[in-house]
Amino acid sequence: MRLLRLLRLLCLAGLVLAAMAAQAATTTDNVSVRYKDPQHFTEAMRSRGVHLVNPDAYLAPLKAHIVQRASRILAPGQRLEIEVTDVVRAGAYEPWRGPDFNDVRIIRDVYPPRIDLNFTLYGADGKVLRQGQRKLRNAAFLSSSSPADQDSLRYEKSLIDNWLRRGADHL
Repeated sequence: MRLLRLLRLLCLAGLVLAAMAAQAATTTDNVSVRYKDPQHFTEAMRSRGVHLVNPDAYLAPLKAHIVQRASRILAPGQRLEIEVTDVVRAGAYEPWRGPDFNDVRIIRDVYPPRIDLNFTLYGADGKVLRQGQRKLRNAAFLSSSSPADQDSLRYEKSLIDNWLRRGADHL
C-alpha cells in the first residue's frame, strides 16, 4: 500500500517537473535579446586596467533575466525583440581609496545604473504592435532594494523588472 502511494507520488512529481520544463522551454522562444556593440558600452569603457571585467560576466546573466521576465508578460503568440544599446552598472571603482580597493565596486547614489534599449513587440499575427526606445533609470535605486539581496546585478535587474512590471501594454 505504501509502495503504491510512493509510486503515485513519484509519477505525479515527474509529470509536474516535465510540465514545468516544457513550459520553460516554450515561453522563452517569444523573447530575443541582443547587445549592440557591447565593447562600446559605457560599462566596457570604464573596464580598463585593474578594473578589467569580462563583459560576459554581467551581460549573459542580464540577458537570461530579461528573457525570463519578459516572457512572463507576453500574451500567447506575442513576440518581443530587445536590442540593448548601453549598460552602466551601479557603482564605480574609486582608485583613490588605495590598492586594497582596486577590485571593489563602490555603490553610492551618485553611481546609478542605466540601461538603454530599443524594442519591438509583435502580435500573434506578426504585425508590429509597439516599438520604441527606452532609457531605464532609477535615481533612487539604493532605497528600492533589499539589503538581503546579494545579487551583483540586483540594481540592473530591478531596472528591467520595473520596466516590464508595467506590462506589455506599456512597453
